[in-house]
Order: sequence, then C-alpha cells, then structure tokens
Amino acid sequence: MAAAITNFLTKPPRTDLHFIPKATCPSSHGSFLPPFVSKPRPFSTKSLERSKPPRFITKATAAPGTRKAPSDERVKQVHSVEEFDEALKSAKNKLVVVEFAASHSYHSSKIYPFMVELSRTCNDVEFILVMGDESDKTRELCIREEIKKVPHFSFYKSMEKIHEEEGIGPDQLMGDVLYYGDSHSAVVQLHCREDVEKLIEDHKVDHKLIVLDVGLKHCGPCVKVYPTVIKLSRQMDSVVFARMNGDENDSCMQFLKDMDVVEVPTFLFIRDGEICGRYVGSGKGELIGEILRYQGVRVTY
Repeated sequence: MAAAITNFLTKPPRTDLHFIPKATCPSSHGSFLPPFVSKPRPFSTKSLERSKPPRFITKATAAPGTRKAPSDERVKQVHSVEEFDEALKSAKNKLVVVEFAASHSYHSSKIYPFMVELSRTCNDVEFILVMGDESDKTRELCIREEIKKVPHFSFYKSMEKIHEEEGIGPDQLMGDVLYYGDSHSAVVQLHCREDVEKLIEDHKVDHKLIVLDVGLKHCGPCVKVYPTVIKLSRQMDSVVFARMNGDENDSCMQFLKDMDVVEVPTFLFIRDGEICGRYVGSGKGELIGEILRYQGVRVTY
C-alpha cells in the first residue's frame, strides 16, 4: 500500500534505528610504519634511501603510442606538506583526489593512467599525485596523512578528508570520483528535509516518478551503484533522480529515520506525493527492473 509522504514526515523518529551499510567502511589508519608498503610487494630498502630517490615515470605505464601532454594532464604532483596544503586550499570546495604512490609499486603505476584519464574528463575535480618515496618531505606528508600502503586514494573537500581507499581498481576509482564529486549531473542533490518536500511538490503537477537514492558518505555499495544512477538519469527523461546522504547533517539523518531507512543504499519511489515502493540494495539490474515496474512496465524476473 502506498503511504503518503506527509505521514512519514510527521512520524515520530525511531529510537532504535541503526544503519547497516552493506560494506565495511574504510577504517582510519594508525601511525605510519616504515618501510612504506605497497601491494603486493613492499618497497626495497633502497627506495627509502635519501640519495637518488627513484622517480615515477608515467611514460612506462601509458598505452603504446600515447604521448604525454602536460597541457592535458591535470594531475598536479606535490613534493611537500606546504605544497599539499596550498593545493587543497586553492581547490576551495571542489573535490580533490589524491593518489599516494611509490616508484616501485606495480599497482601504483597501473592505476595512474586511469587517474590521468579521469582528470581530462572531470573538470570540476582536482587531482594530485604524491610520490611517498621521493624525499623526506613526501615521507613526512605520508606520515601526517597516515598512509601505510600504496596506491592509496584520499578524497578531500574544503581541506577536510571525506573518504579514502586502498588498492582499488579503475571502476571503483571512477565510482568514487562520481559519487563524491558529482555537482552537475541530472541527479538532484538534496541536503535537507525541505529540499525533499520542494522536489515532491514540484513534480505533483507532471506526475513524474521520483527515484530518491538514500545513502551514506562512506558506504561502498552506495558508491558502486551511483554511476548507474547517473547514467539512468541521462537516459530516462520521464523519471526524476535525486540523492541524499543521511550523514550529511542532522536534518538528513532525521529524514532517513522518518523514512524507516535501516540499510543503505535504499531507493524510495515517490509519485504524486506518495511513497509507492522502495528497493534496498546495489544491484544494477534489480534497480532498473524496479524503476521500470513503477513506470508501469511489466518486468519478468
């Protein structure tokens, strides 16, 4: 039975509510423990010597025939704590993606070209490279940021670290960038209860289905499914896609509690001011099937 969203909004919050992301959130690291460790093999002691620090050579990892074009590569390499802090400050409220890498790390060299490619297409995101074994200054930076293994990706906004990942592949890197840096897609970004109410009111006239993606900032499955949400928002003109992170502020968290959201990601399907259904999970096929079903398309599983 469809429930009017106004009833949900006035419903007293549950006191026993807890969120259960379907993936373990990244834990904060402990103190830096030299030698700097990469996956799958550790640095040799030679890489930690001060004399002749090895350099990260991007030519070796580029595709055959690819020329390194500094004007195209928006990845800025920093060499000290001061340069790093200045780069974060200059970015203001933009998303900043930082790869902490090492010259002898196979996985660092493999993932770097994909970050370069992302930098060429994501103009509203800043990209930084830190070579942890370059010098004592970069080691000092890694110690301060509590980096123990490479490749390590940290995501910052307004000089605050909002997310971090270790040992990820190209697809997850792209998903993280889209999830934390999305600012101009067709997905409506909601930041409080009032935003939700306004969106619902705006679409009572056109009777469009609203798909509200409810998640948390550090939820792996939420990040995983978000590129699909963006793609669908560009392809399905008759559906309105929106997103809210419950842990963004108190208003968002209270709204999730009022909606009885106990697992993330949860997709709420809303039409004409009423919640007509929900889907809990990150399965792409299942999500598309549910959207089609609430659009009146018969779906056979």
